[in-house]
Amino acid sequence: MKVTLKLFATLSDYLPPEAKRTNSVELDVDEGVTPQQLIDRFRLPPKLCHLVLVDGHFVPPAARSTRVLGPGETLAIWPPVAGG
Repeated sequence: MKVTLKLFATLSDYLPPEAKRTNSVELDVDEGVTPQQLIDRFRLPPKLCHLVLVDGHFVPPAARSTRVLGPGETLAIWPPVAGG
């Protein structure tokens, strides 16, 4: 099944080179894949996976290993943001 992974700010460095222009990559994954499995697959540092959304809905840290992604969904991840 196909899902889209979007990584923002410094996390975009973990995307394949061809995906860095758009900050996203379409993935062919097995059914039952979770956000945590994709975080692990791309070796994203857990401390940098601050804001995790599936189709715009927040996935809290405790649910990242149990929330199953469906066909066509988009997983978007942001690191902590500082500013003022």
